[in-house]
Amino acid sequence: MLTEKEKRLHRVCFTGHRPEKLTQPESVIIQGLETAIRQAIDDGKNVFISGMARGVDIWAAEIVLRLRNEGQEIKLICASPYKGFERGWSSEWQQRYNTVLGAADLVRFISPGYSRSCFQIRNEWMVDHSSLVIAVFNGQPSGTKNTIDYANRKSVPCWNILSET
Repeated sequence: MLTEKEKRLHRVCFTGHRPEKLTQPESVIIQGLETAIRQAIDDGKNVFISGMARGVDIWAAEIVLRLRNEGQEIKLICASPYKGFERGWSSEWQQRYNTVLGAADLVRFISPGYSRSCFQIRNEWMVDHSSLVIAVFNGQPSGTKNTIDYANRKSVPCWNILSET
């Protein structure tokens, strides 16, 4: 049985912005995410953690699920900040969120409910359980920047697939 430290070596998490904060088209971001995910798989990573926010997190989770369905030996962990996180979203995003949750290998609700700190708690949980962060970061102060800064403090490498900065 692998220890938590050994399991962590094979895990990757994602961080990135909501769609409205990105200047590149969704298709460009998704292609970059898929390229990074395939590279991580080639490097021996096989468990991917999504924070389940609109945009980058859900796109990355959908890619992982598609690759898993195509025969890749990979797993998806959904680390949602709290139950009901998606309630205020459009019906399309809620449907995508619920489809991903339903197909995930493991779902964790990190906080018991909404709080001002629940997103940072979720982000730190993901980094603490990963050996790599795949980021879509536009250089602006944000939760994504906080996650990257936390990963740097914890010596977890980050691949930023977005070169807008």
